[in-house]
Amino acid sequence: MNDFLKRKIIRLKDFDYSQNAYYFITICTENRKHIFGEIINGEMALNHAGEMVEKAFLKLENEFPNMKLDKYVFMPNHFHVIIAIVGADSISARNGTKLAKERADMESAPTIGNIIQSFKRHTTIEYIKGVKSRIYPPFKNRIWQRGYYDHIIRNKQDYKEIYEYIQNNPLKWELDKYYNKEG
Repeated sequence: MNDFLKRKIIRLKDFDYSQNAYYFITICTENRKHIFGEIINGEMALNHAGEMVEKAFLKLENEFPNMKLDKYVFMPNHFHVIIAIVGADSISARNGTKLAKERADMESAPTIGNIIQSFKRHTTIEYIKGVKSRIYPPFKNRIWQRGYYDHIIRNKQDYKEIYEYIQNNPLKWELDKYYNKEG
């Protein structure tokens, strides 16, 4: 069975991921390889690659004006972020899979998938340039895992718990489910 057929769909069926909401996103590096830096005394110390990825990440708000970056933390092999989609117009905020397909390329109505795809594309291109310049170590296949984890934040308590989780993630690195010593 090929990789595509084995993949589990984790998005909410018929949910419009361009509507006004807060989304908790986690993106991992391929094979959880440590490429962004290291945790030192409970704080993330970004290396050159981590700084490049963070800079590209922060530029997303320029590319997607209806998106706001809230709380985020980079870790050695993944990162967590709360992304807010704000100001979606009434058309882009309606539910419906047909509508979602019709407006997939509309600049004013990015979906979370559009945002993550753009981020991965930009950072992969920059990382490859760094590898060619011998700034970053080479990688096998790709730097990012194929998918990402998302959670639609449903209320203030949910937001508070996720915010605190992101804030405290470096302090609890060795307990993190994405932790691996091999890196």
